[in-house]
Amino acid sequence: MDEMIQDYEPQATRRDAGDAESSRASRGWWDRNADEYQSEHGGFLGDDRFVWGPEGLDEAEAGLLGPAGSLRGLDVLEIGAGAAQCSRWLAAQGARPVALDLSHRQLQHALRIGADGLWPVQADAGALPFRDGSFDLACSAYGAVPFVADPVRVFREVWRVLRPGGRWVFSVTHPIRWAFPDEPGPEGLTVASSYFDRTPYVEQDEQGRAVYVEHHRTIGDRVREVVAGGFRLVDLVEPEWPAWNGQEWGGWSPLRGNLLPGTAIFVCERGERAA
Repeated sequence: MDEMIQDYEPQATRRDAGDAESSRASRGWWDRNADEYQSEHGGFLGDDRFVWGPEGLDEAEAGLLGPAGSLRGLDVLEIGAGAAQCSRWLAAQGARPVALDLSHRQLQHALRIGADGLWPVQADAGALPFRDGSFDLACSAYGAVPFVADPVRVFREVWRVLRPGGRWVFSVTHPIRWAFPDEPGPEGLTVASSYFDRTPYVEQDEQGRAVYVEHHRTIGDRVREVVAGGFRLVDLVEPEWPAWNGQEWGGWSPLRGNLLPGTAIFVCERGERAA
């Protein structure tokens, strides 16, 4: 079936897609496309660099997980780790990272680059295979959150495995993206659809089976999901496009990045109990 899907050009549409369908699509898409993704973007991401998004905002500069030197000795869960570039950076800071991803092939790339100081785990973000209170921090750079139909379920799982006061920081495509065509040039600067249309973006095969699913939420939706998951929102970071970054990545580009936000980073802290 995977070979058939690979030979067929998926058709893009907007339609409902639930948890199970979204999970199957994500696992299959990343297993099929991990090699190409790492080949195309691995140089920008680096082997041991923590980048929050295509703008290139570095955790070493941003300090969203905590001030310099504060990560040493902490247990950290990275969700949607891919090839574990962020986890590798965390290990270099003295943390004890777990690199979790739904895709077996992505984690194979993590092992190919090097697993020293890492614990790779294949699992669904909505059903974390860890005991309560296992981690001091959790983070995700474009991992899991945009691809699940029920992000509150993920947030409550993160809440469960964090220790009291633990920080949860995640980045997603900025919600304004969905009002504009996903194009890096001038054609991507004109509003084409409603910002308030939450219908999932789906690519499907000839039988109508989803092979890629991404879910849109507004900024307000994300804030309410954070709170429903038991967290307090500490900061919301919208990185500006830096002058040094001349690359295009999908719909991201210097042209668009100087006019529109491309990434939203939510900095959250675990509340006393889940909502």
